[in-house]
Amino acid sequence: MKQLITFLIMALSTGAFSQNIRFEGVIKDSTGVGLEMANIMAVNQQTKAMDAYAITNEAGKFVLNLNANTAYIIKASYLGYENYEKTIQTGSSNMNYNVVLREGILLKGVEIVHEMPVRISGDTIIYNADSFKNGTERKLEDVLKKLPGVEVNKDGEIEVEGKKVQKVMVEGKDFFDGDTKLATKNIPADALDKIQVLRNYNEVTNLKGLENNEENVALNIKLKDGKKNFWFGDITAGIGVGHEEDRYIVNPKLFYYNPKFSLNVIGNKNNIGELPLTAQDYFKFTGGFKNMMRKGGSSFNVVSNDLGILGLRNNQAANIESSFGAANFSFNPSKAWTLSGFGILLGNKTEIETKTVSNRTDELPDGSTQIVSETKEDFTRQDSKQALLKLSSSYVPSEKVHFDYDALVKFSDQKENTSLYSNLLSDIYTNKKQNPFSINQNLNYYYTLSDKHVFAFEMQHMYQDEDPLYNANLETQPFVLSGYDTTQTRDDISQKRFVKTNKLDSKFDYYYMITPKSNINLTIGNTYSYQNFDSSIFQILDNGTQNNLTATENSNDVNYMFNDVFLGVHYKFLTGKFTFNPGFSVHQYNMNDEQLGTSNKQSFTRILPDVYALWQIKKSETLTYNYSLTNNFTDINKLAQGYVFSNYNSLFSGNRYLENSTSQVHSLRYFKYNMFNFENIFANISYTKQVDAIKNKALFSGVNQVSSAVNINSSFPEESLSGSANYGRSFFKYYKANARVSIGWNKFNNIRVYPDADTDPDNNPTAIQTTESLNQSYSLGFSTNFKQLPNLGVSYNYSISDNFSDIVYTDSPSLTLEYYFLEAFSFTSEYNFFHNYNKSKTIDSEYDFLSANIMYQKKDSKWEWKLSGTNLLDTKSLDSNSFSQLGGTSTFSSYKVQPRYLILSLKYNL
Repeated sequence: MKQLITFLIMALSTGAFSQNIRFEGVIKDSTGVGLEMANIMAVNQQTKAMDAYAITNEAGKFVLNLNANTAYIIKASYLGYENYEKTIQTGSSNMNYNVVLREGILLKGVEIVHEMPVRISGDTIIYNADSFKNGTERKLEDVLKKLPGVEVNKDGEIEVEGKKVQKVMVEGKDFFDGDTKLATKNIPADALDKIQVLRNYNEVTNLKGLENNEENVALNIKLKDGKKNFWFGDITAGIGVGHEEDRYIVNPKLFYYNPKFSLNVIGNKNNIGELPLTAQDYFKFTGGFKNMMRKGGSSFNVVSNDLGILGLRNNQAANIESSFGAANFSFNPSKAWTLSGFGILLGNKTEIETKTVSNRTDELPDGSTQIVSETKEDFTRQDSKQALLKLSSSYVPSEKVHFDYDALVKFSDQKENTSLYSNLLSDIYTNKKQNPFSINQNLNYYYTLSDKHVFAFEMQHMYQDEDPLYNANLETQPFVLSGYDTTQTRDDISQKRFVKTNKLDSKFDYYYMITPKSNINLTIGNTYSYQNFDSSIFQILDNGTQNNLTATENSNDVNYMFNDVFLGVHYKFLTGKFTFNPGFSVHQYNMNDEQLGTSNKQSFTRILPDVYALWQIKKSETLTYNYSLTNNFTDINKLAQGYVFSNYNSLFSGNRYLENSTSQVHSLRYFKYNMFNFENIFANISYTKQVDAIKNKALFSGVNQVSSAVNINSSFPEESLSGSANYGRSFFKYYKANARVSIGWNKFNNIRVYPDADTDPDNNPTAIQTTESLNQSYSLGFSTNFKQLPNLGVSYNYSISDNFSDIVYTDSPSLTLEYYFLEAFSFTSEYNFFHNYNKSKTIDSEYDFLSANIMYQKKDSKWEWKLSGTNLLDTKSLDSNSFSQLGGTSTFSSYKVQPRYLILSLKYNL
């Protein structure tokens, strides 16, 4: 395998690098000053193809790699200067060549035959999509992977300069706001004209320059002229064969764009494991709602009560049937008013088969050790239906006024049934059901009174209603519960939960411009949350009757109020290449929980500082530092003192006397994007120290545990240190290489309870258990992008997971191949290999996946045939490793995956 990869790289490299010369020089103005970001290209006079292009560096220097002994037309351009064009003849050795541009107005009506593949205009990078296509691309994702400085991960998330893209637009209109996967997986590649990367993005023009937007990145897709004012898209239908059942896919995609109205419709129904949106994607889908309290200094997050019905493993579960439908629209009743929204319906039926081996080494108070090992096999069926609806209205009558409103509704119906066998607990059957509902509303008003005075009001309301039901049927129920009947043949126990949340965030900002390079920001804000938590445990007896466990510790009836009123002051100023934005916020906190017939109130004041600093080393090179001191608060879930089932062998009780923890975070980020040689470098390091952390106090009995929430002593702070670095470069027009390293160290503390004569954890001996972990990941990637030769992509990933009791290693090389040939055929293939093993060699597993597609479409034809194969090596399972800080449990899991299948499909392009 390695020899084959090496041979292919050398062969392709030799063909591309042979007989090249270095053509370099400087582009200057008439006074001799070098022009940064000027464009230059070389057009082969014989083939009329653009053989090379470049963008000058800060000194005006450029480098082109050209064929020897060839005639070229050299073209150069720069905004505000006349275009330059001259014919040259290369020799057999390197050449120096300087270009002088004269100031002037570009002539109208001049035909531009060749366009620069990459241009920069202010904070916007503009890619010409056709310059990076080789003929095998079918969707936006395929093109993005070839762009310098752009990466797309397996989940369809886009990264630019190491920053995650937060929004994708088409012709300036939101494409399913709050998610990028639907765009990368569905927008057709043949519709793309320009791909605009919008750095320092802020959709509110009133706040540009006032806020720190360096981490905000958006993408805007410009369509080809033939795709505007017309319906376009495609309809795909395919059938195939697998080991046990026939396979099918139906996938229509329709798009319409004009200046006033746009509509996107996507459908997908299949049983081949293709997931347009996973259950995890559904719960992550924000709808574009922003974190409006990010500068507030408080962290109060509402935790979901979902029962973990999120086990979809992409297309690698034992079986998946998926149904998906989505529509996104945008309408402009007037120039100032925009209405937009989307609706998404998602249904998945999933089967998951898993084998798991868990090991935990316990250090006992007498100094001895005890090893607890469990082997489990389980079969799970999930039936999940989800819906997302969003409506947005934006009114911008002038540059001074901006008003918008958004509402996002989520509701779902989820069921899961699991049959499990444990070598320690025998056979177990569990059932889960939940129908959560939530609505988020966002209201924003921005007003610019004058150049010196800007006002902003933002308000966000969330209502969430959750009703999870958990049932476990066991041979022996492991916990001592008051009122429980232990004389039954089997133990059938259930718990109902009802959790309602109302949360309102509101914030008023006033910006005063002291000078054009400095401003003061005053903030008045409030976070108010009111939650209800009810739960009850009941037992189904052998005769079918219900035994309600009414003891106080078996139920919850809790109300919890949290209120945070704060005043913030921030001063932002620019001096030379530096931007500073220090500030602080003063908070008044009030909390009250009502349960067990009594109230528990807390009230206190805190001052929380934060600092932002930016060093603009060059136009595309920055160093950023952030510091924040944050108060972290739990929601009602860890305050409810009655028992809650986390699992059939895990019982949890909250603690109403919990206090907030305090965390300080320092982060440093370096970024450099060099258009001169298409070099992309970013690195970051972050340190977090948390004091008085809310942790678990756990009593283990074999594989069973009873835990509660506590504030750990401030003498035992939790710490984490993480860092990553990436180097990427596109060179010689045809090549793209990338190297990345990431390292994370964590130190956790939990309270371990040791069994004694008393089964009450509060009365047993305890000890603080400190757990450390060190995770390392290294990756290398190389790919080509030829127009007429096969294209190869090679990557290698190596990771080390060290939990200081065992070390787990993972090797993962991969290979992709693309080839467009005979003006009609496209071939793509991907091979992935995985090797998991630990230092003690008790874990040593290998598996691999191979997929391939061959497509046939004549030029200008609307029909395309495709034969695709998935899991062609018929791999039976995949493996994963995990480590739990609570108890220090190492877990090795093996998941059965879908078998090999072939699909023959026909696509019609509108």
